[in-house]
Amino acid sequence: MQSYHRTLLFGKWYRSDQDEDGYVFTEFAEISADGRYEFTFIEHDDSGTILEQSIESGDWGLVGDIHFTISKSEFIHDVHYAADLEHDENYHAYRVLRLDSQIFEYQHILTNEVFILRRVIDNIALS
Repeated sequence: MQSYHRTLLFGKWYRSDQDEDGYVFTEFAEISADGRYEFTFIEHDDSGTILEQSIESGDWGLVGDIHFTISKSEFIHDVHYAADLEHDENYHAYRVLRLDSQIFEYQHILTNEVFILRRVIDNIALS
């Protein structure tokens, strides 16, 4: 089993995918050292108009090659919803396929869906 150090996850990440209808789905993830996360999900059409936006927050962890999240709160169109912690869909586990300073690739344990996040670079220096 591959083991990853949790400090590799600290920071900001993103991914963006387009479906066959031209809709773009973007995720921004902020993963904090204290075990908290905030994921922003945005769906927009091919002209950039936002169709749906939600923000999910909760707790995360990394043990060996298993990354997990516990959703505790969600904002959908600026309306707050507290997560029902008795509901199974608020708990997710993933197998880490790759984790380095630039790429976080992981696979959902139950659905086998693969996600690839790229690190957001906060400061870009121009030479």
